[in-house]
Amino acid sequence: MQSGNERTRVVIESVRPEVDAGRFPIKRIVGEKVVVEADVFADGHEALSCVLLHRREGTPRWTEVPMEPLVNDRWRGEFTVTELGRYRYTLQAWIEPFQSWQRDLQKKVDAGQDISVELVVGAELLRSVRSRASADDKKQLESAAATLTRKGRAERKVHVALDEQLAKLVARYSERRFATTYQRELTVVVDRERARFSTWYEMFPHSCAPKPGRHGTFKDCEERLAYVAAMGFDVLYLPPIHPVGHTHRKGKNNSPLAGAKDPGSPWAIGSEEGGHKAVNPLLGTLEDFRRLMDKAKETDIEIALDISFQCSPDHPYVREHPEWFRWRPDGTLQYAENPPKKYEDIYPFDFETEDWQELWQELKSIVLFWIEQGVRIFRVDNPHTKPFDFWERLIDEVKRDYPEVIFLSEAFTRPKIMYRLAKLGFSQSYTYFAWRNANWELSQYFTELTQMDVREYFRPNLWPNTPDILTEYLQSGGRPAFVTRLVLAATLGASYGIYGPAFELCENRPRQRGSEEYLDAEKYEIKHWQLDRPDSLKDFIARVNRIRKENPALQNDWSLSFHQVDNEQLICYSKGTEDLKNVIVVVVNLDPHYTQSGWVELDLDKLGVDTHQPYEMHDLLADARYLWQGQRNYVDINPHVVPAHIFRLRTQTRRGKDFE
Repeated sequence: MQSGNERTRVVIESVRPEVDAGRFPIKRIVGEKVVVEADVFADGHEALSCVLLHRREGTPRWTEVPMEPLVNDRWRGEFTVTELGRYRYTLQAWIEPFQSWQRDLQKKVDAGQDISVELVVGAELLRSVRSRASADDKKQLESAAATLTRKGRAERKVHVALDEQLAKLVARYSERRFATTYQRELTVVVDRERARFSTWYEMFPHSCAPKPGRHGTFKDCEERLAYVAAMGFDVLYLPPIHPVGHTHRKGKNNSPLAGAKDPGSPWAIGSEEGGHKAVNPLLGTLEDFRRLMDKAKETDIEIALDISFQCSPDHPYVREHPEWFRWRPDGTLQYAENPPKKYEDIYPFDFETEDWQELWQELKSIVLFWIEQGVRIFRVDNPHTKPFDFWERLIDEVKRDYPEVIFLSEAFTRPKIMYRLAKLGFSQSYTYFAWRNANWELSQYFTELTQMDVREYFRPNLWPNTPDILTEYLQSGGRPAFVTRLVLAATLGASYGIYGPAFELCENRPRQRGSEEYLDAEKYEIKHWQLDRPDSLKDFIARVNRIRKENPALQNDWSLSFHQVDNEQLICYSKGTEDLKNVIVVVVNLDPHYTQSGWVELDLDKLGVDTHQPYEMHDLLADARYLWQGQRNYVDINPHVVPAHIFRLRTQTRRGKDFE
């Protein structure tokens, strides 16, 4: 139902964007528009006015934006969010007697009917709004009313009566006593630009030492910054940097028996040296970590930290707060497991403990501690194994004080759970991208993410690999498979990441056949990567990331559009800026083994191209230029050379010679 009283006649419904009847906010970036549409109508045939109301949360006064009618009682309005934090918006609509009168008067004039009584009615309507008008406007309203009722030529009266400026003046002082206000105030969470467009690189600090066999340090990570920056990454994500437990420490390849020099899994957090608010002394000190963050900023890189709410058996929490964990009937603590896998080195928290409030508060304090150290991006491990209400409360409370904080949800689980976590406040989310290989799979999935209602709250972050995920496609496709997945991730998504150096060195050895785990996984051992290998993809990655930064079309998700190809082994899609001054068309060979060719059919109207003129396609990967004509054009892609084209589309000017 609508707010107001029994005398309200206007209905407001089917408002978009609106997530779960206003239960959850939509997401935007500073400087973006919020375009709102709604069905607005009333009984009868009177004219209506509708406004979009918006305000920054905490600001009492609403800003009012007129909404414009579309078709079939659909209305649209928009406003721009200019600050971090939260905004509110709602709608209000009412009947406009004067506009209704103007419309009916025009009909009678056109029909040649007597309008003398109608002019008197119009004068009364003008005078009825005088009490709400300013002094100058009162004079203008009275003058118009007098013109309608005094003796004189009918043409002059009609001209005054139907004046559009007079209608706007009257609307300024419309009677809203019976206006309908939409029943809900809807919310927008406004993030900084990096929540929409970011390029992530995951790196284990323990493997950053320049010499084989030595445990890396934060200072070693400093030396690696130039390498990461040269590839064009702006977020460096570090797995947990905390002390690692000794009890049940895992050895090489997740062996239950660890050697003396095995570092253990960084996700087995906590030892006698501290817990979630401490750093592994083998890495350095808190001061060393803060120095690393400062050095990273000098190269335009932001450090993202892992938040993993679980403990090793040696964590101080286990000793100090045994009530926060689940005890089994035999008197032992319940360790993490995903049968047949066992993680004896990890104890999950019991979120159903009677002392849940104390536990929740302590976990929030962990996030706040690292914010105090300067961290503003958190990658959250397995959030789907913790209560939804916990995340909603934690993220809401943190972002009210620190709206610039970004949370990335690492939840490879069922779709509805992934979407729920995004609704609760996670700024970005991992996706199923790693397992979508066929044309139809990619097209269907990314149409859902970028063109359906889910886009209002779910921001995808695409990862072709992670320390836990080595897909069969990468295992069997060789170097072309890595290049293909990189191009797809970097152009389908405004945000993407890779786990390196495993990715750029094309590490594709599984632990065993049918497994997605790496052989000799870096999670359990110190690796020494040969970063200068001649077959490294680092230069290609740098080129792709440079293309992303130089082309605003690739810095958004919503403009993604798929185009027809007559070969299912090829996929074609485009992205463009709102004004179409920057348009990117990508064609990828999804087959990492064989050359594939076919005819691409572009939707030229959507791309802003005159179908009767040729247009230039500049391949930004090969720096080659092609002149295309019409919708259908031929492509031939050898995956062993470069398995993709990233075209920047350039159209002819009106002179018909140069390209803009």
